[in-house]
Amino acid sequence: MNVATALQGDPGTRLERRLLLEAATHQNHAWLLSRPEYRLSPAEAATYHQLLTRRAAGEPIAYLLGRHQFYGLELAVTPAVLIPRPETEGLVAWALEQLTPDNLLPVLDLGTGSGAIAIALHVQRPKLSITAVDVSAPALALARANAARWQATLMGPPIVFVQSHWFENLGTQRFGLILANPPYVAEGDPHLKEGDLRFEPRSALCAGPKGLDALQSIIEQAPRHLHPGGALLLEHGYDQGAACRALFEAAGFKKISTRPDLAGTDRLTGGSLYPLPPEQD
Repeated sequence: MNVATALQGDPGTRLERRLLLEAATHQNHAWLLSRPEYRLSPAEAATYHQLLTRRAAGEPIAYLLGRHQFYGLELAVTPAVLIPRPETEGLVAWALEQLTPDNLLPVLDLGTGSGAIAIALHVQRPKLSITAVDVSAPALALARANAARWQATLMGPPIVFVQSHWFENLGTQRFGLILANPPYVAEGDPHLKEGDLRFEPRSALCAGPKGLDALQSIIEQAPRHLHPGGALLLEHGYDQGAACRALFEAAGFKKISTRPDLAGTDRLTGGSLYPLPPEQD
């Protein structure tokens, strides 16, 4: 099989075929384009067919390639973490509105996964102090590796990674801004049996019968870890905006607002906290 033959097929899958062929041959697009007659070695052909078979079974292209683009950055991804979504880029953009070069608040990224949010913020604001938390050791290992790749090109403090279930291992630390893209899919949601969701870690997707368990836990605990005037920004499900606003209000947050995603549906909710509640004995 040569390159030209390998790339034949449905025009709708041609891009994926090319990406998988690049992975199998360890060559880039320009190299393949200039060598349509190149014959794949037996090992390359076997790898390519294996990747095609896995993709035909529905496995996400990001997991097959081991990488994914987020906020203009290429990040390594594995089945240990969610594949970063465009919706989450809106969370980064909202945070950057508050994290101006003259207002570098210490930031906490809860449930960092691949490290996408923390790393995107670090690249945009290299002097920022960022702590990134995840309960999963494999996820943290991947996030650290992703961060190390970009840290080499940046000046400023490195991202601090902590293994923790939300705030559990953060002691009395406080932050000026807390961000999270937590699990928010309802258990039993039929979409879990469709598309990429079938292959992504269920623990990073589901949170109780209504999908609100993680969101509620974070919102209720966040005031203990925010500086006066600090803010909490969360990503949530398309139908959870009203519920999240109610939870923010019950926790004492002010200036609560919800922002839509590119499809125009509620996707991000945030609020600020002032004054800080008194310490509890």
